[in-house]
Amino acid sequence: MSLDFESQIEAIGAIFRCDRQSAESLARVLIPQRLATKDILARQGEPSHNCWLVIDGALRVETYGLEGQRQQVAQHGPGEFFGAYPAATVHRAEISALLDCQLLCAEAPKIAELVAGNVQIAAGMARLLARQLDRALDRMVTRMTYSAAGRVYAELVALADGRDRIVPSPRVTTLALGANTTRETASRAIATLIRRGIISRDDEQLTIHAPRMLAELIC
Repeated sequence: MSLDFESQIEAIGAIFRCDRQSAESLARVLIPQRLATKDILARQGEPSHNCWLVIDGALRVETYGLEGQRQQVAQHGPGEFFGAYPAATVHRAEISALLDCQLLCAEAPKIAELVAGNVQIAAGMARLLARQLDRALDRMVTRMTYSAAGRVYAELVALADGRDRIVPSPRVTTLALGANTTRETASRAIATLIRRGIISRDDEQLTIHAPRMLAELIC
């Protein structure tokens, strides 16, 4: 079901931490958009004119090398901002829906104009971009300092986001891309966790039985 205007205002106000008047200004330029799992939102190299807010679901950002090799560079979830800003650019990666998604989409210059003219919206955008940078640095540090298996475990912790279940159960290929390692390495890492009783998984979900033990394996 698509968001009605009142629900949009509520979501925008929570994400930007702004008053109703500012949220209404944003809602007038943000258009609801839905994606089904595996839908492609943008392809690498295409012109990028829009930016998005994630209301529900998850998207992954993957780059393709000259020989077709894939590498996941980011993942976006509820409350996150991504896309062209403050002006049109080119998509540096492919963006696809990891889960069914509810988004709010706007043209980059329209959002930039609101940011320039409204202090609350500007403060909210600064927080969103700072959080995005912080997560990018976390991912960079993880890739530079953790072992391949440790990166797989860190990816599981990130996907769980404080919960003891990941629904739907992540594919091994997805975990490998997120951890910047091979599918075989990710498969061995998951098998080790299952053998030790730290996790269990089926077609519907992955359950974390010992979150502390999982966290201790991230190294």
